[in-house]
Amino acid sequence: MTLAIVLAAGTPAAGLTTANGEPLANRLAAQLRLAGADEVRFAATLDELTDLVATATAPVLITGTDLVAHTAVLRHLATSPVGPTVALVLGDPPVPGRTAVREERGQVVDAGALDALDGAATGVFGGALRVGVDDLPTLAAAARAAASGMLPVAAPIGPAGDVAPLPATGVGSVGSAAAGGPGSAVDRLFAGLAALGTLIFAQRVRLLVAHRVEDQAGLTAAEAAVTAVDEDRAELRLSVKEKDDFFSTYLVSTWSPYLVRLSARLRLTPTGVTVISVLFALGAAVLFGVGGRPALVGGAVLLYLGFVLDCVDGQLARYTRHFSAWGGWLDTMADRAKEYLVYAGLGFGVSHAGLGNGWALAIAAMTLQTVRHMTDTWYGVLHDEAARRPRTATNASGGIGDRLNAASTRVQADTGSVSYWLKRTVVFPIGERWALIALTVALFNPLVSLIAVLVWGVLAFAYTGALRTLRARWMWVPVLDTVDATLHRDDGPLARWLPVVRPMGPLTLAVIAALGPAALLVGAVLSDAPEGLRWAVPVALLVLLVGGLGAGAAHNGPLDWLVPAALRAAEYLFAIAVGVVGAAPGWLIFGYVFVLTVHHYDLTARLEKRQAAPPLHAATLGWDGRSALLALAAIAGIAGIGLATLGAYLLVVFVVSVVLAWFVRPARSARASVAPAGAGGAAPR
Repeated sequence: MTLAIVLAAGTPAAGLTTANGEPLANRLAAQLRLAGADEVRFAATLDELTDLVATATAPVLITGTDLVAHTAVLRHLATSPVGPTVALVLGDPPVPGRTAVREERGQVVDAGALDALDGAATGVFGGALRVGVDDLPTLAAAARAAASGMLPVAAPIGPAGDVAPLPATGVGSVGSAAAGGPGSAVDRLFAGLAALGTLIFAQRVRLLVAHRVEDQAGLTAAEAAVTAVDEDRAELRLSVKEKDDFFSTYLVSTWSPYLVRLSARLRLTPTGVTVISVLFALGAAVLFGVGGRPALVGGAVLLYLGFVLDCVDGQLARYTRHFSAWGGWLDTMADRAKEYLVYAGLGFGVSHAGLGNGWALAIAAMTLQTVRHMTDTWYGVLHDEAARRPRTATNASGGIGDRLNAASTRVQADTGSVSYWLKRTVVFPIGERWALIALTVALFNPLVSLIAVLVWGVLAFAYTGALRTLRARWMWVPVLDTVDATLHRDDGPLARWLPVVRPMGPLTLAVIAALGPAALLVGAVLSDAPEGLRWAVPVALLVLLVGGLGAGAAHNGPLDWLVPAALRAAEYLFAIAVGVVGAAPGWLIFGYVFVLTVHHYDLTARLEKRQAAPPLHAATLGWDGRSALLALAAIAGIAGIGLATLGAYLLVVFVVSVVLAWFVRPARSARASVAPAGAGGAAPR
């Protein structure tokens, strides 16, 4: 049950009345109920808020009494899927008595008095926040600190939630409004929560209206601003991403909101739209395989419409506020499955038309794109972790990394400029990939389409890889040390059994691991009789297993975020090489690598959605165990049978794991939570 708390302490707006004659606090309470709160309570002091939080078992919504906003603003805050703890951030100029905020990549990385942020403020706290269940103890500690006039230390909280005084000039410092620090209780609470290291995401208002008021004149002006905006129309426009890629922005999102409204009226769910988009992509893949100009043009149209629906599912979720961990995971997995099904259709079309080895090109495109996505995922995690950490003396200023970071920030801030769109387009995002495929296949043929995807993909990979490497060396954040490295490396029993070689570092070992399979693959492709290289498979396996020597080492190097991508490349190259040496058909090699990519995208999707490891992760055997089994199959002369059997096994494990994770276990938890004591289930808490 979601609890909402209206905190009245320390604000001059507590006694203000709206144009209808009701207290502003009462209207906020009514809006919180409409926003989804099951219970709304008033807290006159921070001590009262602490007592209320102590009984909460679900996320808590907190607002001051000085907020005038559309109800949709509070509903967006309550339902935001970006993270468990989210704060309303306004673009108003920072003023004394308000908590200033510095935001990066949607995260609040600094908060406190305006002078404490040294001119780096990007907004101000909007007087409302949602706190996730896991952060409620930290919230209580921040409330106790703010109530006692003490400042929380910017460090993890001990078991008792201890706090200690800080200098008044420190980040997150709390002072009176007259002294330039946050004055109201809700401002002090938020500043303390941020100072205690809580991961807080920012919720922006954009087209809606939200203002914090201090007097009756300000209230009247804010109410007029709220009334002047059509809330439903604004919400429909807000369903479109604020910053999207060029193709999506100008050739999709200009008309997709009409489909969003139609889908809402038809009571379609975002998941339903996702399924329809998969069917469109599958239809496009089939037409690409059939070949012939009408089929290719028809496939291009279906591919475009499928991408439109791919945008619509997310827009519909934002418009209707129907978010779920399952829906987010499914959308991520469906995006990759659709794209690789299209590659399969193009590959079959090339081979079917006698234009060349289409399956080889499709496998190359899929492998390249997956490794790129792995680097994208981990660079994003790296960037977010770096934003949350204070700059050290070694990377605070100077150097090429610093200059690249500053240049990137300037370009991203110059929304709509030529440089802005070039930066967003050159990295070859999904919209541009689908547009390129649709255009080239309609005008030319599947061979040209796959070659175009590979060429642009390689150039984009080189560009982003070079720039990110330089910036990562400057940031120097050991991001893999903050997670279960063994899980995200996808290590199996062999890698865990191998001794640890620390001096070389896990990234160097992972790169070496990829060289053996790469050499075997090149030799097999260039050889007239690749079957004769069967003797080299064990040698390539031994080189591959070198990557396991770094499994137990610390992943704290500036470039160790590349380890998962390097291991993915190593495993894919080995599987492809085994298939080529064993004369397995191209479609079978593609299918096996496709199953591997599904498994690895499952891991990254869970990382992005903050989900636990798959239930049957141990049964997937790890990159080392799978590769060893394929090597045995190749040595025995049954590489094709090995690929088919192991691929089918991994697919079954994946499907069962999905069913367990998203259906069986939640159903069991739901039954256990409502079972009465003594009836064979857990007693409700």
